Amino acid sequence: MNGRRIQSLSFGLVATLLTTGLLSVTPARADLRIVATIPDLAAVAKAVGGDNVTVEALASASEDPHYVDPRPSFLPRLARADVLIAVGLQLEIGWLPPLLINARNSAIQVGGAGYIDASTFVSHKLQVPTMQIDRSMGDVHPGGNPHFHNAPAPMIEVARGLGERFASLDAKHAAAYRARARAFAAQLQAVADKTSTRLAKLPASKRRVVVFHDSFRYLIQWLGLEQVTTIEERPGIRPSPARVAAVMGTMRAMAARVIIQEVWHLDGVSRMLAQKAPGKLVKITGGVTTLTGEAYLAYLESLASEIIDALQ
Repeated sequence: MNGRRIQSLSFGLVATLLTTGLLSVTPARADLRIVATIPDLAAVAKAVGGDNVTVEALASASEDPHYVDPRPSFLPRLARADVLIAVGLQLEIGWLPPLLINARNSAIQVGGAGYIDASTFVSHKLQVPTMQIDRSMGDVHPGGNPHFHNAPAPMIEVARGLGERFASLDAKHAAAYRARARAFAAQLQAVADKTSTRLAKLPASKRRVVVFHDSFRYLIQWLGLEQVTTIEERPGIRPSPARVAAVMGTMRAMAARVIIQEVWHLDGVSRMLAQKAPGKLVKITGGVTTLTGEAYLAYLESLASEIIDALQ
C-alpha cells in the first residue's frame, strides 16, 4: 500500500527540487552524511561514526517500519547522503525503493558504495523459511525475521560491520571508526551480560510470554524466554474471535502472563486478554528517540527491565 502511495511523488517535484538545489549531491567530504531507515540503526551509526559523521533516521520510533509514510521531505535527505543504512530482509520493501529512484543519488542505490544492508552483518538470522512462501501466509519475510535491532548480539555484528564500511568510505578516519566500533560492541556485550545475570534468578515457569506480532524472536532469544503463541494467527493478519479464544486458552494452560506488543498495533485484543487471562500487557516502542549510542544502550536496558519486571 505504501509502495503505491509513493508513486504519487511526481518526477516534476524531483525536477523542481533539483533546480532549486535542494537535491544536489554535495561534493566529497572528510566526514560522512548518513541516513538510516530506523532510529536504532541511526543510533549505532552515530556511536561508530562519532564526530566524523552526521546521522538522520527516516522512520520514527513510533512508526511501524514495514509501513512508513514516504514523505517528500525524505528526498533531499537521501539525495545528499553519502551512506544509506537499511535493515534489509525486505523490511522496507513497501516504501524505500521508489524513494531511492526519485532521490537520484547513485551512491546509495542498492549495490552502490554507500548502500549498506545491515542484515548482511548478522550471521545467525532467525525464522528463515524452509518452504516456498506466498501471500496467504501473511507478511512472512523470505530472508528471515528482520527485527534483529532489539537484541545486543546481532547489533554487535552490525556495529563492527559499520566500522569496516565507514573505514572503506572515509579512509582518513578509518582507525577511529574501527576503534569506536570495538568500544561500542564491548558496551553492548556488557548490557547483554548484565541482563543475563539478572535473568538467572528467574525460573523457567516465569519466562513464558505471548506476542501480538511475531517480531520479537531476537529479543526473546536474548532474554531466554519462551514464546508460547502469537495473537496474530498469521503475520500482519488481524486475529479472528476463534484465534483470540485459542490464545486465551493457551495463556491459561501454560500460565503465560505477559503479552508483548509494539505501540503501533491496535491493542484492544491484547488488553482484553491481559484482563481476562489474566496477564500483563507490555507495549514497546520501535527503538530509541535520541540518535546516540548511549541512548540505544539505555533503550535496550530499559526494554529488558520492563519485560523482566512484568514477568516477576
